[in-house]
Amino acid sequence: MESSRKFFAAVVVLVLVVVATEVTLVHARVCETKSTEYKGFCLRDHDNCATICQAEGFSSGECSGWKRDCMCSKPC
Repeated sequence: MESSRKFFAAVVVLVLVVVATEVTLVHARVCETKSTEYKGFCLRDHDNCATICQAEGFSSGECSGWKRDCMCSKPC
């Protein structure tokens, strides 16, 4: 009887550990769209891209893609 209690306690602890690690892996989706205000190629001026995106209501922005567009992003 004592060994079954220890086994049950071990199973409960294992389930709690698995649930806790799964909860930390959940991330918010990120919505991304091309900036409507940024002009020109976005090569080195990452800070300007981020500033313009923030002015457009997004949380951040970065140069990406083969066309080097300023892409703005925010949590969906």
